[in-house]
Amino acid sequence: MADAAADFLSLIGLKELEWCLFAETLAVVAVGASPRDKAEGQWWMAAQWAPYQREGEPMQSCVLVQTRFRGKRDGVPASSTLKAYVTWQLETLEQEEQECLELRPHPTEKTTHIVSHEHGMTVTKTLQEGEAEPQCQSFHYSRAKLRGLLLEGASLLLLRVLARRQTMPPDLVFPAINTEGDLSTCSYSALGIQRQAVGSAETEVFVIERAVHTSTGASTVWHSSFLPNGHLARLMQIGSPVLMLLQDESILINSGRFEPQLPFPKEPRDWEEDIQLCSCFLDRKEELQLSHAAYLQQHPEVRALLSDFLRALLLQQPQDPISFAAEFFAYQRPIGTPFASTGATSPLPNSPPGHPPADSK
Repeated sequence: MADAAADFLSLIGLKELEWCLFAETLAVVAVGASPRDKAEGQWWMAAQWAPYQREGEPMQSCVLVQTRFRGKRDGVPASSTLKAYVTWQLETLEQEEQECLELRPHPTEKTTHIVSHEHGMTVTKTLQEGEAEPQCQSFHYSRAKLRGLLLEGASLLLLRVLARRQTMPPDLVFPAINTEGDLSTCSYSALGIQRQAVGSAETEVFVIERAVHTSTGASTVWHSSFLPNGHLARLMQIGSPVLMLLQDESILINSGRFEPQLPFPKEPRDWEEDIQLCSCFLDRKEELQLSHAAYLQQHPEVRALLSDFLRALLLQQPQDPISFAAEFFAYQRPIGTPFASTGATSPLPNSPPGHPPADSK
Protein backbone atom coordinates (compact mmCIF):
# COMPACT_ATOMS: atom_id res chain seq x y z
CA MET A 1 0.00 0.00 0.00
CA ALA A 2 2.74 2.46 0.97
CA ASP A 3 4.64 2.02 -2.31
CA ALA A 4 1.49 2.44 -4.43
CA ALA A 5 0.52 5.55 -2.44
CA ALA A 6 3.96 7.11 -2.85
CA ASP A 7 3.97 6.36 -6.59
CA PHE A 8 0.55 7.97 -7.04
CA LEU A 9 1.64 11.17 -5.24
CA SER A 10 4.84 11.36 -7.33
CA LEU A 11 2.74 11.64 -10.50
CA ILE A 12 0.99 14.86 -9.41
CA GLY A 13 2.44 17.68 -11.50
CA LEU A 14 3.44 21.10 -10.21
CA LYS A 15 1.16 22.89 -12.70
CA GLU A 16 -1.74 20.65 -11.69
CA LEU A 17 -1.19 21.57 -8.04
CA GLU A 18 -0.97 25.29 -8.78
CA TRP A 19 -4.55 25.23 -10.11
CA CYS A 20 -5.59 24.11 -6.62
CA LEU A 21 -4.13 27.11 -4.76
CA PHE A 22 -7.04 29.36 -3.81
CA ALA A 23 -9.26 30.29 -0.87
CA GLU A 24 -12.91 29.36 -0.37
CA THR A 25 -15.61 29.79 2.25
CA LEU A 26 -18.59 27.55 3.07
CA ALA A 27 -21.55 28.23 5.35
CA VAL A 28 -22.23 25.84 8.25
CA VAL A 29 -25.92 24.84 8.30
CA ALA A 30 -28.02 22.15 9.97
CA VAL A 31 -28.55 18.91 8.05
CA GLY A 32 -31.85 19.16 6.14
CA ALA A 33 -31.79 22.96 6.01
CA SER A 34 -32.42 24.86 2.78
CA PRO A 35 -29.28 25.95 0.90
CA ARG A 36 -30.33 29.57 1.46
CA ASP A 37 -31.06 29.23 5.19
CA LYS A 38 -29.14 31.43 7.57
CA ALA A 39 -25.72 30.01 8.39
CA GLU A 40 -24.90 28.80 11.90
CA GLY A 41 -21.18 29.19 11.34
CA GLN A 42 -18.43 29.25 8.75
CA TRP A 43 -15.73 26.98 7.31
CA TRP A 44 -12.82 28.51 5.43
CA MET A 45 -9.84 27.02 3.61
CA ALA A 46 -6.90 28.58 1.78
CA ALA A 47 -3.85 27.13 0.03
CA GLN A 48 -0.94 29.24 -1.26
CA TRP A 49 2.82 29.20 -1.78
CA ALA A 50 4.78 30.23 1.31
CA PRO A 51 8.37 30.07 2.61
CA TYR A 52 9.26 27.45 5.22
CA GLN A 53 12.48 27.10 7.19
CA ARG A 54 13.61 24.81 9.96
CA GLU A 55 16.33 25.93 12.34
CA GLY A 56 19.73 25.29 10.81
CA GLU A 57 18.30 24.44 7.36
CA PRO A 58 17.90 26.54 4.19
CA MET A 59 14.55 28.15 3.44
CA GLN A 60 12.33 26.34 0.97
CA SER A 61 9.11 27.14 -0.85
CA CYS A 62 6.10 24.98 -0.05
CA VAL A 63 2.30 25.13 0.10
CA LEU A 64 0.69 26.59 3.20
CA VAL A 65 -2.74 25.02 3.83
CA GLN A 66 -5.02 26.64 6.40
CA THR A 67 -8.58 25.96 7.53
CA ARG A 68 -10.87 27.56 10.11
CA PHE A 69 -14.20 26.29 11.43
CA ARG A 70 -16.62 28.16 13.66
CA GLY A 71 -20.01 26.75 14.63
CA LYS A 72 -21.59 24.32 17.09
CA ARG A 73 -21.02 20.66 17.90
CA ASP A 74 -23.83 18.95 19.78
CA GLY A 75 -25.18 22.39 20.64
CA VAL A 76 -21.86 23.58 22.13
CA PRO A 77 -20.01 26.52 20.50
CA ALA A 78 -16.88 25.12 18.88
CA SER A 79 -13.99 26.17 16.69
CA SER A 80 -11.05 24.49 15.03
CA THR A 81 -8.02 25.49 12.98
CA LEU A 82 -5.49 23.69 10.79
CA LYS A 83 -2.14 24.97 9.59
CA ALA A 84 0.09 22.73 7.46
CA TYR A 85 3.23 23.23 5.41
CA VAL A 86 3.25 20.75 2.52
CA THR A 87 5.68 20.14 -0.36
CA TRP A 88 4.32 20.07 -3.90
CA GLN A 89 4.66 16.25 -3.74
CA LEU A 90 2.18 16.43 -0.79
CA GLU A 91 4.76 15.50 1.84
CA THR A 92 3.94 17.22 5.14
CA LEU A 93 6.79 19.18 6.72
CA GLU A 94 4.83 20.44 9.71
CA GLN A 95 1.17 20.54 10.76
CA GLU A 96 -0.83 21.77 13.74
CA GLU A 97 -4.52 21.16 14.44
CA GLN A 98 -6.38 22.86 17.25
CA GLU A 99 -9.94 22.15 18.47
CA CYS A 100 -11.82 24.20 21.06
CA LEU A 101 -15.12 23.39 22.79
CA GLU A 102 -16.53 26.31 24.77
CA LEU A 103 -17.98 24.19 27.56
CA ARG A 104 -19.00 26.17 30.62
CA PRO A 105 -17.40 26.57 33.05
CA HIS A 106 -14.49 24.45 31.78
CA PRO A 107 -13.66 25.06 28.08
CA THR A 108 -11.57 22.37 26.42
CA GLU A 109 -8.73 22.92 23.97
CA LYS A 110 -6.93 20.08 22.17
CA THR A 111 -3.83 20.61 20.02
CA THR A 112 -2.00 18.08 17.84
CA HIS A 113 1.37 19.17 16.47
CA ILE A 114 3.23 17.03 13.93
CA VAL A 115 6.71 17.80 12.62
CA SER A 116 8.80 15.88 10.10
CA HIS A 117 12.56 15.42 10.52
CA GLU A 118 15.35 13.24 9.13
CA HIS A 119 14.48 10.32 11.42
CA GLY A 120 10.71 10.36 10.87
CA MET A 121 7.90 12.31 12.56
CA THR A 122 7.21 13.51 16.08
CA VAL A 123 3.61 13.91 17.26
CA THR A 124 2.84 16.09 20.29
CA LYS A 125 -0.68 16.13 21.77
CA THR A 126 -1.76 18.74 24.32
CA LEU A 127 -5.08 18.78 26.20
CA GLN A 128 -6.13 21.83 28.22
CA GLU A 129 -9.33 21.57 30.30
CA GLY A 130 -10.38 24.74 32.05
CA GLU A 131 -7.65 26.06 34.33
CA ALA A 132 -6.13 22.64 34.99
CA GLU A 133 -2.53 21.88 34.09
CA PRO A 134 -2.12 20.99 30.38
CA GLN A 135 -1.68 17.28 29.68
CA CYS A 136 1.05 16.63 27.11
CA GLN A 137 1.97 13.45 25.29
CA SER A 138 4.69 13.06 22.66
CA PHE A 139 5.66 10.07 20.54
CA HIS A 140 7.69 9.30 17.43
CA TYR A 141 7.22 7.38 14.18
CA SER A 142 10.21 6.15 12.19
CA ARG A 143 10.55 7.15 8.54
CA ALA A 144 10.16 3.51 7.47
CA LYS A 145 6.50 3.62 8.60
CA LEU A 146 5.71 6.87 6.82
CA ARG A 147 6.21 6.15 3.11
CA GLY A 148 3.25 7.53 1.17
CA LEU A 149 1.85 9.17 4.36
CA LEU A 150 -0.93 11.70 3.75
CA LEU A 151 -1.87 14.06 6.59
CA GLU A 152 -4.94 16.30 6.82
CA GLY A 153 -3.57 19.39 5.07
CA ALA A 154 -2.11 17.33 2.21
CA SER A 155 -5.37 15.37 1.97
CA LEU A 156 -7.36 18.57 1.38
CA LEU A 157 -5.03 19.44 -1.50
CA LEU A 158 -5.30 15.93 -2.95
CA LEU A 159 -9.11 16.19 -2.92
CA ARG A 160 -8.89 19.34 -5.05
CA VAL A 161 -6.56 17.58 -7.51
CA LEU A 162 -8.91 14.61 -7.81
CA ALA A 163 -11.92 16.92 -8.18
CA ARG A 164 -10.36 18.80 -11.10
CA ARG A 165 -9.49 15.49 -12.79
CA GLN A 166 -13.03 14.21 -12.13
CA THR A 167 -11.58 10.71 -12.21
CA MET A 168 -9.58 8.56 -9.83
CA PRO A 169 -8.33 4.98 -9.57
CA PRO A 170 -10.33 2.50 -7.49
CA ASP A 171 -9.11 1.48 -4.03
CA LEU A 172 -7.02 4.60 -3.49
CA VAL A 173 -5.59 4.16 0.04
CA PHE A 174 -2.86 6.06 1.92
CA PRO A 175 -1.22 5.69 5.33
CA ALA A 176 -2.45 8.48 7.63
CA ILE A 177 -2.38 9.78 11.20
CA ASN A 178 -5.81 10.32 12.78
CA THR A 179 -6.92 13.11 15.13
CA GLU A 180 -5.61 11.14 18.11
CA GLY A 181 -2.16 10.98 16.55
CA ASP A 182 -2.34 7.23 15.85
CA LEU A 183 -1.29 5.57 12.60
CA SER A 184 -4.29 4.69 10.45
CA THR A 185 -5.32 4.47 6.80
CA CYS A 186 -7.31 6.86 4.63
CA SER A 187 -9.27 5.72 1.57
CA TYR A 188 -10.76 7.71 -1.32
CA SER A 189 -13.65 6.60 -3.54
CA ALA A 190 -15.49 8.34 -6.37
CA LEU A 191 -19.28 8.48 -5.92
CA GLY A 192 -19.74 9.94 -9.40
CA ILE A 193 -21.47 13.00 -10.85
CA GLN A 194 -24.55 14.23 -8.98
CA ARG A 195 -26.78 17.30 -9.06
CA GLN A 196 -26.86 19.53 -6.00
CA ALA A 197 -28.20 22.95 -5.08
CA VAL A 198 -25.89 25.95 -4.75
CA GLY A 199 -27.87 28.89 -3.43
CA SER A 200 -30.93 29.20 -5.69
CA ALA A 201 -29.22 27.31 -8.53
CA GLU A 202 -28.64 23.64 -9.24
CA THR A 203 -25.45 22.30 -10.78
CA GLU A 204 -23.47 19.11 -11.37
CA VAL A 205 -20.83 18.15 -8.81
CA PHE A 206 -18.24 15.40 -8.55
CA VAL A 207 -18.61 13.60 -5.20
CA ILE A 208 -15.68 11.94 -3.40
CA GLU A 209 -15.94 9.80 -0.28
CA ARG A 210 -13.01 10.00 2.10
CA ALA A 211 -12.78 7.64 5.07
CA VAL A 212 -10.23 7.44 7.90
CA HIS A 213 -10.00 3.90 9.29
CA THR A 214 -8.60 3.10 12.74
CA SER A 215 -7.06 -0.14 13.96
CA THR A 216 -10.24 -0.85 15.99
CA GLY A 217 -12.35 -0.97 12.81
CA ALA A 218 -14.13 2.35 13.38
CA SER A 219 -14.25 4.78 10.46
CA THR A 220 -14.91 8.49 10.08
CA VAL A 221 -16.40 9.27 6.67
CA TRP A 222 -16.75 12.54 4.74
CA HIS A 223 -18.55 13.23 1.47
CA SER A 224 -17.09 16.15 -0.51
CA SER A 225 -18.96 17.58 -3.50
CA PHE A 226 -16.79 19.54 -5.95
CA LEU A 227 -17.44 21.88 -8.86
CA PRO A 228 -15.35 21.30 -12.01
CA ASN A 229 -12.98 24.13 -11.01
CA GLY A 230 -12.06 22.32 -7.75
CA HIS A 231 -14.18 24.48 -5.43
CA LEU A 232 -16.26 22.73 -2.81
CA ALA A 233 -20.04 22.87 -3.13
CA ARG A 234 -20.71 20.76 -0.02
CA LEU A 235 -18.72 19.06 2.72
CA MET A 236 -20.43 16.65 5.09
CA GLN A 237 -19.21 14.29 7.80
CA ILE A 238 -21.51 11.28 7.90
CA GLY A 239 -23.44 11.26 11.19
CA SER A 240 -22.84 14.94 11.95
CA PRO A 241 -25.87 17.19 12.58
CA VAL A 242 -24.31 19.98 10.48
CA LEU A 243 -22.78 20.27 7.03
CA MET A 244 -20.88 22.92 5.07
CA LEU A 245 -22.52 24.43 1.97
CA LEU A 246 -21.45 26.83 -0.75
CA GLN A 247 -23.95 29.70 -0.82
CA ASP A 248 -22.04 32.10 -3.08
CA GLU A 249 -23.48 31.50 -6.56
CA SER A 250 -20.83 33.71 -8.19
CA ILE A 251 -18.36 30.81 -7.85
CA LEU A 252 -20.42 28.99 -10.47
CA ILE A 253 -19.41 31.52 -13.15
CA ASN A 254 -15.92 30.05 -13.33
CA SER A 255 -17.14 26.47 -13.10
CA GLY A 256 -18.48 26.64 -16.65
CA ARG A 257 -21.94 25.36 -15.69
CA PHE A 258 -24.00 28.35 -14.54
CA GLU A 259 -24.04 32.12 -14.76
CA PRO A 260 -26.29 33.64 -12.10
CA GLN A 261 -28.27 36.84 -12.49
CA LEU A 262 -28.07 38.80 -9.26
CA PRO A 263 -31.49 40.16 -8.18
CA PHE A 264 -29.91 43.28 -6.67
CA PRO A 265 -26.59 45.16 -7.08
CA LYS A 266 -23.74 44.51 -4.69
CA GLU A 267 -23.35 47.04 -1.91
CA PRO A 268 -19.95 48.77 -1.77
CA ARG A 269 -17.85 47.81 1.25
CA ASP A 270 -15.03 49.81 2.83
CA TRP A 271 -12.47 47.13 3.66
CA GLU A 272 -10.58 49.47 6.00
CA GLU A 273 -13.69 49.77 8.16
CA ASP A 274 -14.44 46.04 8.04
CA ILE A 275 -12.43 44.31 10.80
CA GLN A 276 -12.49 40.88 9.13
CA LEU A 277 -11.52 42.18 5.68
CA CYS A 278 -8.81 44.40 7.14
CA SER A 279 -7.41 41.45 9.11
CA CYS A 280 -7.39 39.25 5.97
CA PHE A 281 -5.65 42.04 4.04
CA LEU A 282 -2.92 42.46 6.67
CA ASP A 283 -2.40 38.69 6.93
CA ARG A 284 -2.11 38.38 3.15
CA LYS A 285 0.24 41.38 3.00
CA GLU A 286 2.55 39.80 5.58
CA GLU A 287 2.51 36.44 3.77
CA LEU A 288 3.40 38.11 0.45
CA GLN A 289 6.23 40.09 2.04
CA LEU A 290 7.70 36.90 3.52
CA SER A 291 7.30 35.06 0.22
CA HIS A 292 8.92 37.87 -1.79
CA ALA A 293 11.80 38.21 0.67
CA ALA A 294 12.39 34.46 0.57
CA TYR A 295 12.49 34.44 -3.23
CA LEU A 296 14.99 37.31 -3.40
CA GLN A 297 17.12 35.61 -0.78
CA GLN A 298 17.14 32.39 -2.82
CA HIS A 299 17.90 34.27 -6.08
CA PRO A 300 20.46 37.06 -5.44
CA GLU A 301 21.03 37.29 -9.19
CA VAL A 302 17.67 39.15 -9.47
CA ARG A 303 19.07 42.21 -7.68
CA ALA A 304 22.19 42.20 -9.91
CA LEU A 305 20.03 41.93 -13.04
CA LEU A 306 17.77 44.84 -12.03
CA SER A 307 20.78 46.91 -10.99
CA ASP A 308 22.39 46.40 -14.41
CA PHE A 309 19.20 47.33 -16.24
CA LEU A 310 18.58 50.55 -14.26
CA ARG A 311 22.24 51.55 -14.60
CA ALA A 312 22.13 51.09 -18.38
CA LEU A 313 18.76 52.85 -18.68
CA LEU A 314 19.92 55.93 -16.76
CA LEU A 315 23.27 56.10 -18.59
CA GLN A 316 21.79 55.84 -22.08
CA GLN A 317 18.42 57.54 -21.41
CA PRO A 318 16.70 56.08 -24.52
CA GLN A 319 13.67 57.79 -26.07
CA ASP A 320 11.80 54.48 -26.06
CA PRO A 321 12.51 52.78 -22.71
CA ILE A 322 10.16 49.88 -23.44
CA SER A 323 12.01 48.87 -26.63
CA PHE A 324 15.30 49.39 -24.82
CA ALA A 325 14.15 47.05 -22.02
CA ALA A 326 13.02 44.43 -24.54
CA GLU A 327 16.40 44.50 -26.28
CA PHE A 328 18.29 44.47 -22.99
CA PHE A 329 16.52 41.42 -21.64
CA ALA A 330 16.60 39.67 -25.02
CA TYR A 331 20.40 39.70 -24.78
CA GLN A 332 20.62 38.87 -21.09
CA ARG A 333 23.00 36.11 -20.18
CA PRO A 334 22.07 32.83 -18.46
CA ILE A 335 21.36 33.09 -14.75
CA GLY A 336 24.62 32.87 -12.84
CA THR A 337 26.70 34.73 -15.51
CA PRO A 338 28.14 38.03 -14.17
CA PHE A 339 26.65 41.27 -15.41
CA ALA A 340 28.04 44.78 -15.50
CA SER A 341 27.49 45.24 -11.76
CA THR A 342 30.05 42.50 -11.15
CA GLY A 343 32.60 43.92 -13.58
CA ALA A 344 31.61 42.13 -16.81
CA THR A 345 30.76 43.89 -20.07
CA SER A 346 27.04 44.64 -20.22
CA PRO A 347 25.18 43.17 -23.26
CA LEU A 348 23.73 46.53 -24.35
CA PRO A 349 23.12 48.37 -27.63
CA ASN A 350 25.58 51.07 -28.65
CA SER A 351 25.33 54.24 -26.55
CA PRO A 352 23.64 57.25 -28.20
CA PRO A 353 25.75 60.31 -29.06
CA GLY A 354 26.60 62.41 -26.05
CA HIS A 355 26.41 59.58 -23.60
CA PRO A 356 29.23 57.45 -22.20
CA PRO A 357 29.20 53.72 -22.92
CA ALA A 358 27.37 51.55 -20.37
CA ASP A 359 30.56 49.98 -19.09
CA SER A 360 32.54 53.21 -18.75
CA LYS A 361 33.86 54.21 -15.34
